[in-house]
Amino acid sequence: MSDWREWSEFALDRETVETEAEQLAWISREPSNAHPYFHLAQLRRMQYKQEEGLGLLLEAIRLDPAFADAHAALAEIYAVRADYRAAWKHALLAEVHGNARAVEMLNRHRIARVGSDGAQG
Repeated sequence: MSDWREWSEFALDRETVETEAEQLAWISREPSNAHPYFHLAQLRRMQYKQEEGLGLLLEAIRLDPAFADAHAALAEIYAVRADYRAAWKHALLAEVHGNARAVEMLNRHRIARVGSDGAQG
């Protein structure tokens, strides 16, 4: 009998493949809908494919500039990259559109606000 860890990894891999297929099919049906790009980006981030996740999130906010969850996710990515200007930009956009999570995260980690001119505020 196989180890429970092998079974759980198999189940997770299968679920990941199914989730990816669902999101790609959604994008095919509704290419102007930002939500499947966001969901696929989150999946890519969990797979340690940060660049692909970043690109998908940028596409999501291109399609829907008021997509608060996508802005919050971008703020997280940019904060990890130490691009605090971009992190604050997206955190504040997320907050304006109803998701304060990224602003709270940046404040909790005492990341000073950086303006578009590079000055800390």
